Amino acid sequence: MTGLACWARAEWGLLYVTVREPLRKRHARAVPMTLLAVALTAVIQVVQNQSWGYRFVQDVGAVRAEDPLGPALLRTPLSLFVPALDLPVWGALAQLLVVFGIAEICLGWWRTLVIAYAATLAGTLYARVGIALGCGHPLGLPGSDAQVVDTGPSAAVVGLAVFLGWRYGAYVTAGAVILAMIVEVLVKENLAGKEHLAAIVVIVALIGVSTWRRRRRAQRERFTSGPGPGLPPIQS
Repeated sequence: MTGLACWARAEWGLLYVTVREPLRKRHARAVPMTLLAVALTAVIQVVQNQSWGYRFVQDVGAVRAEDPLGPALLRTPLSLFVPALDLPVWGALAQLLVVFGIAEICLGWWRTLVIAYAATLAGTLYARVGIALGCGHPLGLPGSDAQVVDTGPSAAVVGLAVFLGWRYGAYVTAGAVILAMIVEVLVKENLAGKEHLAAIVVIVALIGVSTWRRRRRAQRERFTSGPGPGLPPIQS
């Protein structure tokens, strides 16, 4: 086995083993939520490109920082599935199919949606904070970004990719995703890039909380299980 193959096995082996059996045994039935998300995104893309459908999609699923917070939060769940008009929709569909599909098998459908929503919501809320700070602040945004539609599926995809990379030991992949988002902001400083970074910050925070909880759980289990074999019992 070559060095590259060994690295690939170490990086993606656990993910591959986890995903392979459910797909082999159940095929499309292993990822029903993912298929529904892909179909919903495709339908929204078709509708928003119609003269009669563009305004409807904007009203129910497009989020801008200039919108009142209440309606924006109500639209945010659907905004995960509203692809950007200026990008090829096949890219968004492919990202959803691959990343959401892997996440649904590895994490379950509801955890996948929670992480995806957290990443998207982070971008939505950051845009408001950044505009309030102004373009003179290192974390600020120009006022014109208030009229720009949020990222759609991409922030959710980025957040899930980073979380999966950490959870399944694909640390180089997770690091590469983070580095790519940093380069995106440096090369093309726009709202979407900064929202992606905001999503990553929230996902890293979730990873920290998850790591802490797992360590606490392991400590409690060691404590309640008593001394291991070969150790003298605790004297009262």
